Amino acid sequence: MYTATAVFDLLLPGDSRSLKAKRSYVRPIVAALRRFEVSVAEVGALDLHGRAEIGVAVVAAEAAHAREVLDSCERLVAGRPEIDLLSVRRRLYGDDD
Repeated sequence: MYTATAVFDLLLPGDSRSLKAKRSYVRPIVAALRRFEVSVAEVGALDLHGRAEIGVAVVAAEAAHAREVLDSCERLVAGRPEIDLLSVRRRLYGDDD
């Protein structure tokens, strides 16, 4: 069994000057990521208006499948024209960890 995680650090558009506006960008991304059957949530930069961190976790029988799912998630987030993907931090945990 393998567990893989990724944290996406996002720069939101300049018009997200309130937490309500920020949520209007974050919620659709979180909803879109759920179609990959992953656990997903906003995990950081909660009080910063122009930034967001979204965490994704997946459990798979094979490491390759876990990586493929995270690759798909990253492509989805990077393909969103309204936000800038600043960085991605990934970790893969196996039975030995």
